[in-house]
Amino acid sequence: MTQPSLEPVKTYLLALQDRICQALEQADGKARFEEDQWQREAGGGGRSRVLTQGGIFEQAGINFSHVFGGQLPASATAQRPELAGRSFQAVGVSLVLHPWSPYVPTSHANVRFFIAEKPNEPPVWWFGGGFDLTPYYGFEEDVVHWHRTAKAACDPFGQEVYPRYKRWCDEYFFLKHRNEARGVGGLFFDDLNQWGFDQSFAFMQSVGDHYLPAYLPIIEKRRDMQYGEREREFQLYRRGRYVEFNLVYDRGTLFGLQTGGRTESILMSLPPLVQWRYNWKPAEHSPEARLYQLFLTPRDWV
Repeated sequence: MTQPSLEPVKTYLLALQDRICQALEQADGKARFEEDQWQREAGGGGRSRVLTQGGIFEQAGINFSHVFGGQLPASATAQRPELAGRSFQAVGVSLVLHPWSPYVPTSHANVRFFIAEKPNEPPVWWFGGGFDLTPYYGFEEDVVHWHRTAKAACDPFGQEVYPRYKRWCDEYFFLKHRNEARGVGGLFFDDLNQWGFDQSFAFMQSVGDHYLPAYLPIIEKRRDMQYGEREREFQLYRRGRYVEFNLVYDRGTLFGLQTGGRTESILMSLPPLVQWRYNWKPAEHSPEARLYQLFLTPRDWV
């Protein structure tokens, strides 16, 4: 079994960021990503790329980071006490896309690698990541395509992999205080090391490589649908759920803030415009109610 190595993972992730940015610029057709390279005082840094006011995307952010240090934050060691006293390195790519159109879903993806080391002891390492979809107006064929592509990413690694990581995604992207799913799910995995480094790395790459085939066809199908103020208002209301999840539950946000990461890069996942309405409920039998009734309850999409 190959020993864990950060460098090939970092090389892959930098290329993945380039590839996704190029594809999204081509799809958007108007705006380009602006790059902001940054350094972390305690060790490491990254490159953040943000596209705003585009033809399709109101805001799209894709961040590469490689941070390291001599001690882990409380968010990491609370659940993994064996990590206390170890130096660490964490490398990853994370993206969130917020389209203008309420008919084009918001999407999120990330892939990451973590390694913690201590002299005279074997390293502790794992991979994590996934991708998930947050529609405002649901189309069954889009969600089926999304999940079939997620399943295709998993199938070479065993027939049990997709159901396990699909279920984990449903459970993770859930707003407990609302008793409500954030979206229609996809894949979520973490702490992956039981396959050994080579196969675990190959799986992370498969997830990263399947993001564009999962999302781009949905953009092309929905980008030209006409919408009005009602649909836009509902999109802004539902974006509030996205903000609530990222600030209350998201592990990556917490880890980034507790490790002294760059706040602008960590919070670039938040939508540029959002609104909350007190005790709002969708009208019965409305298109908005259909989202809650048919799409925000986990189900087998494939």
